[in-house]
Amino acid sequence: MTDLDLLIRARRAVTGSGEAARCVGVRDGLIVAVEPPDAPLRAARVVDLGEDEVLLPGLVDTHVHVNDPGRAEWEGYATATRAAAAGGVTTIVDMPLNSVPPTVNAAALDVKRGTAAGRAWVDVGFWGGAVPGNLPDLRELHAAGVLGFKSFLLHSGVDEFPPLTAGELQRALRELRDLDAPMIVHAEDAGAVERAPAAHGPRYRDFLASRPRAAENLAIAQVIGLARSTGARAHILHLSSSHALPMIRSARRDGVRLTVETCPHYLVFAAEEIADGATQFKCCPPIREAANREPLWRGLADGTIDMVVSDHSPCTPELKCLDTGDFGQAWGGVASLQVALPAVWTEARRRGHTLTDMARWMAAHPARQAGLRRKGRIEVGRHADFCVFAPDDTFTVDVRRLHHRNRISPYDARELTGAVRAAWLRGAPVDIAGEPRGRLLTRGEA
Repeated sequence: MTDLDLLIRARRAVTGSGEAARCVGVRDGLIVAVEPPDAPLRAARVVDLGEDEVLLPGLVDTHVHVNDPGRAEWEGYATATRAAAAGGVTTIVDMPLNSVPPTVNAAALDVKRGTAAGRAWVDVGFWGGAVPGNLPDLRELHAAGVLGFKSFLLHSGVDEFPPLTAGELQRALRELRDLDAPMIVHAEDAGAVERAPAAHGPRYRDFLASRPRAAENLAIAQVIGLARSTGARAHILHLSSSHALPMIRSARRDGVRLTVETCPHYLVFAAEEIADGATQFKCCPPIREAANREPLWRGLADGTIDMVVSDHSPCTPELKCLDTGDFGQAWGGVASLQVALPAVWTEARRRGHTLTDMARWMAAHPARQAGLRRKGRIEVGRHADFCVFAPDDTFTVDVRRLHHRNRISPYDARELTGAVRAAWLRGAPVDIAGEPRGRLLTRGEA
């Protein structure tokens, strides 16, 4: 093969068959060859990775709140996608809420796509929203190219995206079953949260008590029951309660069409380590105790949890109430898009996991769950999206060097292992100082 645009030679590459020395050939933005290192391939451009570098598939983060339009002071497409590229993420899927208008009909999707156009350094897909009263809009949104639909079972934090009742969720799942579209659910039970003591003041343990594991467990049981009865595809967002793992395993054994994600902050941090007033750690559901964290890792290892995605949900400094440290008043969301890979890798390698595991959790499985058939793997026919990763490098996170809009993150000053050296999008390196080349993805096109 002599007509390649690009040939990358890597002493270590993670492909669908595991980690090995490989050369990867690219033409017209697609991977056309994955061969042993001595294969007689020639290309217009040849890149030899360093001895300390590993070629990973570009990461796929299916849980990102860009918030633009409407709350662009929280985050925007330019800043979010630069942060993504700097973190080795070559595809994000944007959540339908926190932007104004929320993506709950085709007209709102057009507004969001118009806002993102020409401002994305990585590829961007979109989730639609399922809210009370928009059942007739779901088919139109699906036809317009959203990758699936998000719903809440309790107040979302913003009034323009209200939660579904159990009956409304059931009707939406029946509609989506016929479309074979996933419903992704923020699974916390409103009644359990209302019965818990209200969050207030600077003590983290008081905030933790306000979002008990029971709230997640009850909501997940409800989602499983409705997915079972309707036959629809359901996805549990940001699992933090390890107590839910047995029922998830049981549902899977019964054939319920259920996938599950967790997030870096639930795998890295522990409640006992969070200082009072440190509202940069506030998220919902909350970061729980160390004894809860280890079963989450075991759930990843045995496949009960499918994937790790960021739930990047930043806001302005004043909304984090950093001056008062009041967990009751602070916005709940962790900013982590740029550091998700090294954060998870730091903890994963301590537990004996491999880069093949990382590629599965943070690229292949998110791409599959979102229906992005050309993303997430280094194999022939896929987009030539890559992350060049130095797994043994260590660095200390400096929030001032992160690219998301507001310089707040619980990872600030934390030492991590693993550095992203470069991201490649469809066969070309991503230059966050240059022109944006990210595409807006629609269902079936990627």
